[in-house]
Amino acid sequence: MLEIKSTVKEILPGGSDPQYFDWHEAWYPVHYLEDLDKSKPTAFTLLGRDIVIWWDKQSHSWQVFADQCPHRLARLSEGRINEEGLLECPYHGWSFSSDGNCQRIPQQPQVGQAETSQRACVASLPSTERQGMLFVYAGNPENATKTKIPVIEPLETSPDGWVVINTFRDVPYDALTLLENILDPSHVAFTHHSTVGNRKNAAPLELEVAKSDKHGFKGIWKQGVKPGQTGELSTTFVAPALTWHDINAERGRILTVVYATPIRKGECRLFARFPFKFPSKLPGIFIKLRPRWYYHLGQNGVLEDDQIFLHYQERYLEAKGGSPNFSKAFYLPTKADSFVFELHQWVNNYNAEPFPGEAFPPPIPQEYLLERYYSHTEKCASCRTALARIEQLRLLSGVIAAVSLASTPILSVFLDVTSVPAIVLGTVTPIIFGAAWLGLTKLRKQFYEGRNIPPRNLEG
Repeated sequence: MLEIKSTVKEILPGGSDPQYFDWHEAWYPVHYLEDLDKSKPTAFTLLGRDIVIWWDKQSHSWQVFADQCPHRLARLSEGRINEEGLLECPYHGWSFSSDGNCQRIPQQPQVGQAETSQRACVASLPSTERQGMLFVYAGNPENATKTKIPVIEPLETSPDGWVVINTFRDVPYDALTLLENILDPSHVAFTHHSTVGNRKNAAPLELEVAKSDKHGFKGIWKQGVKPGQTGELSTTFVAPALTWHDINAERGRILTVVYATPIRKGECRLFARFPFKFPSKLPGIFIKLRPRWYYHLGQNGVLEDDQIFLHYQERYLEAKGGSPNFSKAFYLPTKADSFVFELHQWVNNYNAEPFPGEAFPPPIPQEYLLERYYSHTEKCASCRTALARIEQLRLLSGVIAAVSLASTPILSVFLDVTSVPAIVLGTVTPIIFGAAWLGLTKLRKQFYEGRNIPPRNLEG
């Protein structure tokens, strides 16, 4: 874990070339800290590079290595954290300490010293914790301590009173496609109709870019997305992968924050954060009452509203020349598209493609675009735990319903079938627990897959 000292003069991400933004020279969030498991290594892919995250008991910090053992290139994420607190390779048991140095090679004689060779070391990536997230530096490690970490500035400047809802998901489209979508508030009324939007609220939306350079841009809204919405409204894009909308009104302040951490071409990890600050403490109390997994089910549904067409849209854009040709591929006649226009201008002005020269992989069938388990549930501590409990309750409900139903003929031998105990055991119990089994089965499904038909396309 890298300690960022306040005395170090910060530089902005993207490298020193004023005409080129290097996506590797930047910090990226890779996990919420609350979702990481200290008992085992966790795999991730950042900008096409496989990495492994693991907890070092000695330093009490998270470490991030290249996910390859120097011996035979086995994935260290398939290994374990052994009894000595070292990261152990699953192939031959080579073990590594937090600095990447090899501490043990079981196959060599006691007099051997192969582990002291530089070739026995694992490459380590700089990492640090900020605002409840683990950040990793993707580029030259020497630049890590100097490069500014992309945190949510309003939470830093006025930290008191915020209530924050968090979610994440690995989505099947590019980081730039995700950013383009978030920078387009005008789509909410139609795409997310019946989830977080309403078609009746669709109206002209005048967006204006106030400041723009290599490191992002700031924009202002002339009015809100809802009728009568007032207050200060703005959008901030922090290059290369963070953006937030700031709605600051009398009723309270709401941020919609998204990080787009690039995994590989055509895939990124979306981190969505929704900080709220209200004059009264009551709304915050109600927000905290609902479990985290409950919010995640709803937010997964919102993401799926546009997941399918975004997956195809980016391939259509690539076929028409990509970002260099966006102004011809897209028809952008209104100011509602100002931030989308500015994002593509930023890409073109600073050669800011995260995967230059790479093509998108073949499109994924629709049923796989809506899967939730591998893209979220198994990686989320709250959803993983909730699913396990639902499975247990579902099994118990099914067993009780089946047993009580099957025992009805036996009860008639010992009880009057018209008596209250017989009616309860033979009729009411199977109905109650059968209904519970059906309800839990329906809830269980939401942890595995999304809706085939988005709410906006349903009648009504």
